[in-house]
Amino acid sequence: MQITLTTIGTAHTDAADIPRHWTVSDVEGTLNIDPEYTEALADIIVGQRIVVLFHFHKSPPFSRNLLKQTPPHRDQALGVFSICSPWRPNPIGLSVLEVLAKNDNVLHVRCLDMLDGTPILDIKPFVENRETLPSRADAAQP
Repeated sequence: MQITLTTIGTAHTDAADIPRHWTVSDVEGTLNIDPEYTEALADIIVGQRIVVLFHFHKSPPFSRNLLKQTPPHRDQALGVFSICSPWRPNPIGLSVLEVLAKNDNVLHVRCLDMLDGTPILDIKPFVENRETLPSRADAAQP
């Protein structure tokens, strides 16, 4: 089955060193969302954490020899589905970012682990438990 995704924007940062994972990142940058999606950002607020799905656009094509990989912080090879490697069958990344500011279609964020120019695929709320679920009053109406 063929699946086609459309980018909704691009990540930008001036940082020279990008951490391998959002949990160890203090890097700041912006998510420049295409203006046609500005209305979709209406309920994102400063201080909120968001889940960002993105494309590992600089990763090489995946091959069977990448099914098991040794991460830099491990001493043994692990299956690609149990690690956060950018070398994946579908090069999709996931980060949880803190929103520092919002200006129209631009989100200023921290914890960035994406290269400058990374294509953004989607943004979702970060939900830890029932208390952090968006309420019905907060939910977008179709």
